[in-house]
Amino acid sequence: MVFRIPALALAVTLALGGCAQSPRTAEHKAPVVLSEAQLHDKAQALFQAYFDAEVAASPMWQTQLGMDTNKGKWDDISDKADDDRLARAKLMLEKLAQLDKARLNDQDSLSLTLLEQQLKDTLASDKWRHYDYPVNQMYGWHSQPAAFLINSHRIDNNSDAWAYVHRLRAIPALLEQLETNLSQRAQQGIVAPAFVFEHVQGDIQNLTRGFPFEAGAEDNVLLADFKAKLDKVKGVNRYRLLSEAKEALRTKVGPAYEHLSAVISELAQSADSKAGAWKFPQGDAYYQWRLKEITTTDLDAQQIHQIGLEQVARIHREMNAIKDKVGFKGDLKAFFDYLRTDERFFYSNDEAGRDRYLAEATALIDDMKDRLPALFGLMPKAELDVKAVEPFREKSAGKAFYQGPAPDGSRPGRYYVNLYNMKDMPVYQMAALAYHEGIPGHHMQIAIAQELKDIPMFRRYAHYTAYIEGWGLYAEEVPKEIGLYQDPYSDFGRLAMELWRACRLVVDTGIHAKHWSREQAIDYLLANTPNPKGDVVKAIERYIVMPGQATAYMIGKLKIMELRHKAQKALGNRFDIRAFHDEVLRSGPLPLNVLESRIDQWMATQSI
Repeated sequence: MVFRIPALALAVTLALGGCAQSPRTAEHKAPVVLSEAQLHDKAQALFQAYFDAEVAASPMWQTQLGMDTNKGKWDDISDKADDDRLARAKLMLEKLAQLDKARLNDQDSLSLTLLEQQLKDTLASDKWRHYDYPVNQMYGWHSQPAAFLINSHRIDNNSDAWAYVHRLRAIPALLEQLETNLSQRAQQGIVAPAFVFEHVQGDIQNLTRGFPFEAGAEDNVLLADFKAKLDKVKGVNRYRLLSEAKEALRTKVGPAYEHLSAVISELAQSADSKAGAWKFPQGDAYYQWRLKEITTTDLDAQQIHQIGLEQVARIHREMNAIKDKVGFKGDLKAFFDYLRTDERFFYSNDEAGRDRYLAEATALIDDMKDRLPALFGLMPKAELDVKAVEPFREKSAGKAFYQGPAPDGSRPGRYYVNLYNMKDMPVYQMAALAYHEGIPGHHMQIAIAQELKDIPMFRRYAHYTAYIEGWGLYAEEVPKEIGLYQDPYSDFGRLAMELWRACRLVVDTGIHAKHWSREQAIDYLLANTPNPKGDVVKAIERYIVMPGQATAYMIGKLKIMELRHKAQKALGNRFDIRAFHDEVLRSGPLPLNVLESRIDQWMATQSI
């Protein structure tokens, strides 16, 4: 697949069909009425121009898309990059306003609606530009370069190999921008809680461990990755490249991380234990904006908190039924303790246990793949593999996550499982986790979206968290309808995963709106879920550094279930689960209100 990345001004000019007329010239010309085909082409050109401009601004995205451009560069993470993004948004909104929306076809009209809202949100969000933690245990810029080089930077030829070296050499400039970002936020009183800095320093130590930083040690994680990739390529000067990579690590990367570590140590001195976004200037307003952005609804913190409490109570009732079914004597809390501690629910915390988990998770996905035709007409072309989180980030990373495939087919979709501590990965949750991150969950939705041919590129890569994570949670339940989860403990694991997302509504709003402490939130999860303490602590720390994000899952799932029940009631015997799923997926990611509108339109066509 070929992607164009013209400069924005040129892209917009070409999209509009040539050079703009001067006012004096234009006033003597009658307005040009475009045909439907010309209007479609004009709209599509603008949509593509927007996508091209955003890709052009991100060397890292270019690499992830399989493009052979700017492979030796990092993204610009300075304020200037944010200013440029705002300028692009303003210019594109002006150009989109020239489209005759009333005459656009259905998909073009939807694309225009989505892009206009996306651009307006970009402008509105600038108020909160510095309201985040650039280093944290989840996705901080201190660890992103290594994760990116290992997972996204391919080496297929000599040019790719030198680009890797250039990126190593460029890490100091990237980290210098990061340090500026941290200083700007600190001046506004936006500093991560104290616990974050211990995780960050641990990641930095892992990234600067080994040869060539330590004589006689095993290779550093980046050097080992570079060597392994070079070994698969013919026709490169391996000796020269390795020498340059070692030099870059020793003289560029090492000192840059040493300086960042000192900056982090100093910043940690001003950190406190306050967990919520409420502590920021205008923190309450910021959190409400985050909830709106994440859920694509107008629900406020109190409403979301109440929905969470109601869902927790409902799931507890269903769990009690399973507890009684397996003959456990004791209350639900005692059953939770049993599931946390009994060795039967965990694999050994060694390589054999990790290998077994990976093999069985892969088998679950392979089995589900064979069952997909009963649930879907649309199928992803991209393959999916299961991979353990890399050692350099496994201690701080989440328990599982998904990475989308490269659009050119060079990299499959990946379901990552964190096997650092097998006590955090109970076997009874394995199936639901695989279905959520793999198929029919994230891989099904994200790979299909990327492969859609009849929608603009910006829609294929759109990120509406409530839709994406709502689908993932919905996908955990769907397999039960085709006979899976026969083992009651596995079904309990499914409910435990759903309970986890219901509790998120409670603790996220508790932390960021109700001033709960980190410890208070941890205690709530321990009392109301069967998850082990390590899992609970890691989760709460995630919610603290990502305000609002955790609310998307259950809010999104509830909306998809609501729409499905609505369609089943309206269509009766005409309801086709395959057709419903395809309709949810065929337009790419959508805000929940737009998804509802699309399903309503689909139901109307099915009723004829």
